Amino acid sequence: MPGKDFVPRSTPQETATLAHAAVRRLARHLAHRLLEAPSPPPPDDPAHALALLHVLDHLKQATERLQQEAAVAAARAGAGYPQIGAACGMTRQGARRRWPGLFNHSTEKPTEHPTMTSPIRPFDVLLVEDDIADAMLIEEALSERGARNLVQVTDGVAALEHLRTPGTPRPDLIVLDLNMPRMNGRDLLKVLKSDDDLQTIPVVVLTTSTAPDDVTGAYSSHANAYVTKPVNLEEFEQAVQSIDAFYLDTATRPRP
Repeated sequence: MPGKDFVPRSTPQETATLAHAAVRRLARHLAHRLLEAPSPPPPDDPAHALALLHVLDHLKQATERLQQEAAVAAARAGAGYPQIGAACGMTRQGARRRWPGLFNHSTEKPTEHPTMTSPIRPFDVLLVEDDIADAMLIEEALSERGARNLVQVTDGVAALEHLRTPGTPRPDLIVLDLNMPRMNGRDLLKVLKSDDDLQTIPVVVLTTSTAPDDVTGAYSSHANAYVTKPVNLEEFEQAVQSIDAFYLDTATRPRP
């Protein structure tokens, strides 16, 4: 995961106390200015309380906008959803729900890990996966590491049609599920590795199956790696990013 984790120097309780006191002072000051009164109104006059409520509502809106800006800035600097969520006291999933599409829709790509060398062009990845939820997680995990041109198809037939379409960029990596309609991953892998034009493209099988026959069959068909999808979301993301890091950053790929 790019970026460093945020480690506060105070406890959550201490931070909450400081923030509460600061917001209280600011809100009272703004409410007083809003009323333009030389002195506080009498206790039975609701004007001050209403002005304070009005100011606090706008402070809340301003805080939410600033949080959005800070989340985008953190993503651009290389932080992922786990780190952004932790900084806000929420889970990775909570951060994704609060700021969806943080990486896909930002105007600048997230900065890659400092030890990585930015590619001359975005890497092309072909994802052969029929599960929409898994495809979204894989796309998000890849986008957090830098610029990726990701094409997703839902079965082997569509994958071959894409790969054999004239003018289609040759993918740097194919990530392949096994269980799909029409042509499954097992059959597609055999076709890919027996095709003179396609056999040198690295193919990583990413599947839920742990069956020994599937593992043996994939390597017998010359898969470059076999990775089992973890159930835990963070481990799933780490597995995808490990694939990405090795095949797109570390391994030397054949020239087209």
